Amino acid sequence: MRSAAIYFSMLQAPRGSIHGLANFCWESFRNISCSHVNSSSLKPLASKYGVQGGYRRRWIRRPMTTKTGGRNKTNQAAKPSNLVRKIVDKKVSTSTALNLNKADETSKHQQIQYCGIKQMIAENKDLADLVTFIIYDTETSGLSRKDDRIIEIALQDLAGGENSTFQTLVNPGCYVANSHIHGITSNMVCRRDVPRMEELIPILLQFIKSRQKPGGYVLWGAHNSFAFDLPFLINEFSCCSYEIPPNWLFIDTISLARELMKSGGSNLPSGISLQALREHYKIPLVGSAHRAMSDVRTLSMILQMLTFDLKLTLPNLVTRSFTAFEYVNNKRKKS
Repeated sequence: MRSAAIYFSMLQAPRGSIHGLANFCWESFRNISCSHVNSSSLKPLASKYGVQGGYRRRWIRRPMTTKTGGRNKTNQAAKPSNLVRKIVDKKVSTSTALNLNKADETSKHQQIQYCGIKQMIAENKDLADLVTFIIYDTETSGLSRKDDRIIEIALQDLAGGENSTFQTLVNPGCYVANSHIHGITSNMVCRRDVPRMEELIPILLQFIKSRQKPGGYVLWGAHNSFAFDLPFLINEFSCCSYEIPPNWLFIDTISLARELMKSGGSNLPSGISLQALREHYKIPLVGSAHRAMSDVRTLSMILQMLTFDLKLTLPNLVTRSFTAFEYVNNKRKKS
């Protein structure tokens, strides 16, 4: 059995309903900062790595079950809520004109349903409350979406609470050519005790299901997501014969930074990069830049500031998002 550098934080932040995104983010991070997160607050389930490597511990794969804020979450897939079924049944046709076999037709129809759900979420507060907001970041072996692989991935559920973060190195099975950017070397990841993506995806899916609200949707946010993180994620799922769930929505926060720059205010950041935004909002750097979890925590705080400055709510962000299905189709149309 291969062990992996996977960590789940034990952050104690309350879950509440989402009134405004800025307030939601602020409450989450106020509680997270009060818990003084450091290496001792992380629960190691596998090998712990520093820049020069580290020690190893054996670990056991087991189903993840968390209880947070009185809500019991398990790795079982949640069934769509009656509210979602009612709205979808009214607004989405139950048949498609796609010339595909029955299985493919069902999958495509499900994708179409979720493509239309974004507007419904924007119009219906009850549906907006079903959204789980995940900030994520990836580090890769290079810049080629075709030939390079993900070597590190980190996630944080903005609602906080127990087990609200996920981080692991990934064995790419290839040479890491851009170690000078993130400090992750081939020797750190090309090891038997670091999981390959085909082993990691089921664990990742299980983690997301443990955070997802029953019958709800998952909004994934990353900086430069559409040009970098999402294409790599789609490629990894495809290479491992997995489909990205149709109720996962993706947003690129770099578009929010561009929108802020166009607002014409007197106090604007020097650029739209993560570093420029961090310096503009005077957010201290925690950890090494260009490491996945450090970038996730930075973006989580930047997002709070951006949504406040742009007066955006969670439904506003959902309407700007894309499913993986939509993203791929849009790319095909442009090519």
